Amino acid sequence: MTATADAATTARPGLPRLHPSGLPRPGRALVMGVVNVTPDSFSDGGRSYAPEAAVAHGLALLEQGADIVDVGGESTRPGAVRPPVQEELRRVLPVVRELAAAGATVSVDTMRAEVAARALDAGARLVNDVSGGLADPAMPALMARAQAPYVVMHWRGHSAGMQANAVYDDVVADVVDELRLRIDAALDAGVRPECLIVDPGLGFAKTTGNNWELLGRLDEIHALGLPVLVGASRKAFLGEVLADPATGRPRPAPLRDTATTAVSVLAAARGAWCLRVHDVAATLDAVRVTARWGAETRTTPVHQPL
Repeated sequence: MTATADAATTARPGLPRLHPSGLPRPGRALVMGVVNVTPDSFSDGGRSYAPEAAVAHGLALLEQGADIVDVGGESTRPGAVRPPVQEELRRVLPVVRELAAAGATVSVDTMRAEVAARALDAGARLVNDVSGGLADPAMPALMARAQAPYVVMHWRGHSAGMQANAVYDDVVADVVDELRLRIDAALDAGVRPECLIVDPGLGFAKTTGNNWELLGRLDEIHALGLPVLVGASRKAFLGEVLADPATGRPRPAPLRDTATTAVSVLAAARGAWCLRVHDVAATLDAVRVTARWGAETRTTPVHQPL
């Protein structure tokens, strides 16, 4: 597997910021479409739980232009209970297999090495591990053998109790330090640098303020020297910003897509490598415009006001 260095920043000596090989390179932020094969997703309430519905949804995202389709069989909303491994396999494998056969670049969203291995065998090309290798000690060794792109997210425990762990001295500095430990663990297990991607874990053991601070200081996440995946789509901190002025009730998850697109534009402008979203079409339009704007601002002199 080869890679191309995109910047000189490093997480530790010899670790350049890379674009994972084997994944699309469209010259803009990638768009990853979400396929939740769960009965209790916070964002859609299980609309794509049946395998046939999940495949149809994934194909629709592909038609809308998704660069990557992310298939997950375990809900990670706050308070969610984990399914048994065999149930997770039952949910995701048929979906991964059919979407891969249809030509999609498929990511599997799992914390379990067994699920990751079986999904890679079924055609997945990327593993999105929201635990960063902490939930299953076998995951880093598996990814070292597979040498497939691997998302390492900041994580402080399973969904049932994770919000109790949202205690930080400086959330950005702490997230960076903890991500660096997960990067080092992956490298020490034999994962190649060009396979690694980081995710600050918005909403995972994070308060609303924590999420906004991470987004506002995204450059410090980039300083780790690896591609950055941002997953803000429909999350609760956006619902709080959009709360009903009269009642104070947060806006429901399905009605947060416009706010998600705004965050996606800002994250893309700050160099995000990929955006994980539910609304692919709007996000794709937005990042195309962002890339074009960025091309102009790099070549057009800045005019100072008189």
